[in-house]
Amino acid sequence: MDKRNRTVVSEFVLFGLTENIELKLPLFVLFSFVYFLTVFGNIGIAFIIWISPQLYVAMYLFLFNLSLVDACFSSSICPNMLANLLMKSSSISLIECSVQLFFGVTFGTSECFLLVFMAYDRYVAICSPLSYSVIMTNRFCLTLVTISHIIGVLHSLVHTVATFSIDYCKPDIHHFFCDIHPLLKLSCQNTATNEILLFAFTGSITIFCLITILLSYLCILSVVFKMSSTGVRYRTFSTCTSHVISVVLYYGSIMFMYLKPNSKYKDHDLSGSVFFTLIIPMLNPFIYSLRNRDVKNAISKILAVKILVL
Repeated sequence: MDKRNRTVVSEFVLFGLTENIELKLPLFVLFSFVYFLTVFGNIGIAFIIWISPQLYVAMYLFLFNLSLVDACFSSSICPNMLANLLMKSSSISLIECSVQLFFGVTFGTSECFLLVFMAYDRYVAICSPLSYSVIMTNRFCLTLVTISHIIGVLHSLVHTVATFSIDYCKPDIHHFFCDIHPLLKLSCQNTATNEILLFAFTGSITIFCLITILLSYLCILSVVFKMSSTGVRYRTFSTCTSHVISVVLYYGSIMFMYLKPNSKYKDHDLSGSVFFTLIIPMLNPFIYSLRNRDVKNAISKILAVKILVL
């Protein structure tokens, strides 16, 4: 398109989850509840780990950070979405949109690597139990957590700069937050470079993380199957089930949403985005608390102390 015959937009309009006015209030109530559960659940898990000395081990240090990342990830998207469901105007400036995209990608990428490091923690715990306390020191775990956040920021910078370095001629985002695919569809320029970056970086990170997790669990399974007792095998592998569920949900959503050409993206196909950005962060606290004996014991002790105090 000739630059003289186009108007470059300075703000976008988020169409949100629906254009049906009658559905906006019910959706606001529903997702307000989802957001409350997400923040309350994740901050609650982080708080329980923080005040429970018996949980000061590598596994729960990663879970502590995963909970904070989930709460922040949801908070970078959900409040704005809820406000747009109530307001007549759902415009968002270019700067606000870029900030939302930056934090969304940052926290999403950090979670990818936290899940990898949690798999490594389970690998060391099961395959080298005698060396666990020597390898998985608090300092080493903090280093891994820091690495996950640094990679998250760098990965996000690449996509944020690339996405907002192009001109946009259409203001209407048929989505409920600023995401890469919906934004690229509004560009008046060729977005092939942006799509290549998305596939190259997101694809390589996803494949690397999945292969690393898969290799960890193959080693774990080889050790578990060598155990003589069925009960011991079950109890050993049951310590990994919460993590496996999180990995399947999270990486399955990433591959469904991002590892496809921009031409295959449908404006009104929001179910995957809702599940990835709103439902998964809400589910993680329940996945890890309901299936984790240590967390349940810590919750029971805290409640017992509260009852005695009262």
